[in-house]
Amino acid sequence: MRKKIVAGNWKMNKTASETTELIDALKNQLSPSDVEVMIAPTFVNLQAAVKQTSDSHIEVIAQNMHQAQSGAYTGEIAADMLKDIGVQTVIIGHSERRAYFGETDAILAEKTKAALDNGLRVVFCFGEELADRQSEKHFELVASQLKNALFALPSSDWNNIVLAYEPVWAIGTGETASPEQAQEMHAFIRTTLAAAYDDALAQEVSILYGGSVKPANAEEIFGKADVDGGLIGGAALNAADFNAIIVANK
Repeated sequence: MRKKIVAGNWKMNKTASETTELIDALKNQLSPSDVEVMIAPTFVNLQAAVKQTSDSHIEVIAQNMHQAQSGAYTGEIAADMLKDIGVQTVIIGHSERRAYFGETDAILAEKTKAALDNGLRVVFCFGEELADRQSEKHFELVASQLKNALFALPSSDWNNIVLAYEPVWAIGTGETASPEQAQEMHAFIRTTLAAAYDDALAQEVSILYGGSVKPANAEEIFGKADVDGGLIGGAALNAADFNAIIVANK
């Protein structure tokens, strides 16, 4: 049975002291549940966050990594560096990495393979821009992102992949895909997976929704059959809001 997951992507927010304060608040407020909880602080705060959450069910994950094992890649982080400090999961392909840092499907395929080869779990992000949806090419675009980056992988690798669908037009804009739109795309993603591999695999992969999820809309979005949780941005920076979203993923 696939896992219910709520992951908080903190992006470029929170100093070391602020990270400590937020994790303390989360540990105090999180309600017991069967939901898998992840947080992704900045690189400089990962090691301290791993130590601080060691007595909790919160998993600390990374926001990104480089595809090379080592080398002259100034400012980059390799998979074994993450593993060495206790990080076991990494976000790959977030829309901001694609838009601001030119990460293509080919680059993301390399990153994903490198992460999996090094024993890391991957939260793989993908989704359409507003123009793609307006031109009714959103299904085609999503299918191509999945195929180009992931479908060369053997089926065994999918035990360590979580998908995160993020309609780019609904990230940081206050706009949110309706629960029906989210379910429609998540069902399409699962059907696409089944066609590329098989239905059993497709039914086991957790597919998260990422796009302005808030306490007010989380329960309705998470209530859809093919939505297994969320990749949360702004609301993850507030302990009470993040806990309310986790509770909504029943």
